[in-house]
Amino acid sequence: MSIASVAAQQSSAAAASQSSTTGSAALSSLSSNFGDFLNLLMTQLRNQDPSSPLDANSFTNELVQFSSVEQQINTNTSLTQLIQLTQATQVEQSSAILGKQVEVQSPQMSLQNGTGSIVYNTPAAEPISITVTNASGAQVASAALTSTAGSNSWTWNGKDGNGVTQPDGAYTVAVNAVSNGGATSAVPFYVIGTATSVTTQNNSVQLQMGAVSVPFSAVQSVGN
Repeated sequence: MSIASVAAQQSSAAAASQSSTTGSAALSSLSSNFGDFLNLLMTQLRNQDPSSPLDANSFTNELVQFSSVEQQINTNTSLTQLIQLTQATQVEQSSAILGKQVEVQSPQMSLQNGTGSIVYNTPAAEPISITVTNASGAQVASAALTSTAGSNSWTWNGKDGNGVTQPDGAYTVAVNAVSNGGATSAVPFYVIGTATSVTTQNNSVQLQMGAVSVPFSAVQSVGN
């Protein structure tokens, strides 16, 4: 079996076993395979038949393959470093919004200091139903109102239907338009809260609003 075939088999096996690993683990596996490939090449050279030495073209092709793997390792390493530097810069720049009011796209509303707010748009005045559920899935608040054409807002005072104040945290919100026949349809909305921190998670910059964490790309606007 040629060393190229062995290399291909090792690459396939590594790809199958590493399909759920992180990028750093994949890079480590690639680097390890490159070392294995090189060891195989040296072993092949030491044990080749003197009367039938390795074909020059085959030898050159194998060197080209190894060179490609090495270049890929270097490229992946450089990209990883670039991503880390970019994320660090994004976190530094994003820290300027801490303490400010932000509008984000999220199904969860952050109850902060006993208050949570959302904004939504409707093409015309129509009946709207809003429900708020806690982490256990229990409904803790609801509202039935009539929207106006265009932009609308709704603020929850943090109290349930019995007037009991709920703890600050993340609550799931649903906004629905209600037809005359009682049928409902979801209305897109945005959540408003105060930015409390900016972090990097899973190779992305995350904005924290109290107990709610969203990708920084979900930010729609920043207020004062």
